Amino acid sequence: MFDVHSPISFEQFMAKALHAPEAGYYARRISGVGRTGDFTTAPMLSDAPARAIAAWAARAMRESGCRNLIEIGPGEGRLAAGVLKNLPWHLRWKTRLHLVETSVPLAERQRKLLGNRATWHRGMIDALAACGGNAVIFSNELVDAFPVRRFQKTAEGWQEIAVRFDEQRRAHESLLAPGPLPDSSGFLENHPPGQCIEVHDSYRRYLTEWLPLWKSGRMLTIDYGAAAETLYHRRPRGTVRAYLLHQRLEGAEIYQNPGRQDLTADVNFTDLQNWSRPWISKQQVMSFGEFLQSPPDEYGSVFLVLDQTR
Repeated sequence: MFDVHSPISFEQFMAKALHAPEAGYYARRISGVGRTGDFTTAPMLSDAPARAIAAWAARAMRESGCRNLIEIGPGEGRLAAGVLKNLPWHLRWKTRLHLVETSVPLAERQRKLLGNRATWHRGMIDALAACGGNAVIFSNELVDAFPVRRFQKTAEGWQEIAVRFDEQRRAHESLLAPGPLPDSSGFLENHPPGQCIEVHDSYRRYLTEWLPLWKSGRMLTIDYGAAAETLYHRRPRGTVRAYLLHQRLEGAEIYQNPGRQDLTADVNFTDLQNWSRPWISKQQVMSFGEFLQSPPDEYGSVFLVLDQTR
């Protein structure tokens, strides 16, 4: 999968490991989400997230007049099915559900579960075209699956982390020469030398491709992460890690099973707000526990919810 001679940026490594057409984790080899898969998402643990999202979607559709409901990156489709089930009956039959999915194996699982209750799209541009630009949108643990750029603070300034593989397929990290930095609030924080940070620059590019085509509605983004000022507290190596059969892997282990394990990084919610601000009229961030209106637990405190209005 990787050239043994030339260093590539970490973003390029992560993109190939997750999305390469023949050998990428999401493209071909994902073994499922949940107890028998590599990782579990919060909605797999109870139906409370589906109920809360359904209540939010019902309010959003009433307020905006939209009847198109889009989920981006729906996993195995269980959250979408739960949201539909928990919509008020008089709204459920009028709602047109759209699922945006790039993974062939996951789309197949979604179709088995949802049948003709949804319409599938490969991208948001197509989904918004089908909705006339008017839609209520939600995603759960989508942003963290996008490849990240990694940077380390040095005496020369911020330098991007690259990786190369030797003949024994062992990974070796290096630093690229200082250059222009991507748009991120992470660089504005007072980090000490040696600190590593991630920037979801691929998600920024993805977001700004289709946000101008979104005419009206609301959008809910659920993911694990924090605001820029607290994201890297006591995390000198950053937040990148891998998951293989529910085992968390860090450090050099993130390079050992490319294409066979999930790779992820925490989300900088300050960046999400800044990147979308030109197209958003109102936005607020809350904890997942506040969104669920339940006492805080492991997921309620680690996950954040970004609610935005167009």
